[in-house]
Amino acid sequence: MQYLKIYTKHDVLALTRLRRFETKLGECVQLLHGGKWDETALEKSTAKFVMLGVPEDIGVKANAGTGGADTLWQPFLQAFLNIQSNDFLQGEEVLLLGHLDFSELSAAVENNALSAEERIDAYRHAVPVIDTAVEDVVKQITRFGKIPLVIGGGHNNAYGCIKGAAKGLHKAGVLPIAQINAINLDAHADYRPTEGRHSGNAFRYAEEDGYLEKYCVIGLHENYLTQNTWIDIVNNPFIDITTYEDIFLHEKRSFREAITDAISFTDATWVGIELDVDCIEHTLSSAATPSGITALHARRYLHYTASACKAAYLHICEGATQLNDGRRDETTGKLVSYLVADFVKAALADEQP
Repeated sequence: MQYLKIYTKHDVLALTRLRRFETKLGECVQLLHGGKWDETALEKSTAKFVMLGVPEDIGVKANAGTGGADTLWQPFLQAFLNIQSNDFLQGEEVLLLGHLDFSELSAAVENNALSAEERIDAYRHAVPVIDTAVEDVVKQITRFGKIPLVIGGGHNNAYGCIKGAAKGLHKAGVLPIAQINAINLDAHADYRPTEGRHSGNAFRYAEEDGYLEKYCVIGLHENYLTQNTWIDIVNNPFIDITTYEDIFLHEKRSFREAITDAISFTDATWVGIELDVDCIEHTLSSAATPSGITALHARRYLHYTASACKAAYLHICEGATQLNDGRRDETTGKLVSYLVADFVKAALADEQP
């Protein structure tokens, strides 16, 4: 597949700190042998989850945001591979596929755009290339009954995840039509107008293209909700939101109740589970916030949704370890490794009798 770099055992062990009397996930995760795409091997793998990195910030820049979402994947992967393999999570439940490399696409825009306006326009034209690449991989993973774990990049990649999962599950015969629901823990709705593809309108495009039926946002910040988007949301019976303020200021419902309501709203079919790192306070992201949910809230959200939903995929995005404006935080990757491990553990526990 174009843009896909498939990992070998050498790639994985290079990031794994081996130690006597210990076993790390990096020693146990499954891989596609030979570093080549192999549908048969993917289908026959016993892994329930397939991990894919999308280290890009093209969609964020297309939304006039601060670049840096391309820096999460590698630190996350290193942290994840060095989690201890034990009875709680052994590692063989995950097939580490690799990552999509859009560095040449990004460089082409940076090297040829002559102005800031032209650069944004060029990035918006580049995002559909990313959409197609993400869609193609997610579709192949889901058609074989496995759950994609898509990590890194901007929230523009929700579109490829939704479309790919809907098509893959339809191809697998578990959906009558290629359409799924989504729950998003996010400070923003990412439901901006269809003005060209970027990180702020993935769910709008997915809905208008017919791949997203019901959409629920938890923790939406009132301060960053445009009026026209708000009007569109309240007039759409297929969208439900609970704002951050309703949960933590007005206390109309608890955080757990907001999650339960979202699960109930979307439980008629398969659900994409979305988490935008910019909703976690004091965590480096393209739109970092000083006021948001805690890391514990994020972990609970993934635990509850993985336990109760028919998860089509997990998508964690917008996090960074270094932003283009110079801000750095190396702990973001480790935090996301906790989040992914929580989701996998909860989903596996839900399967046990």
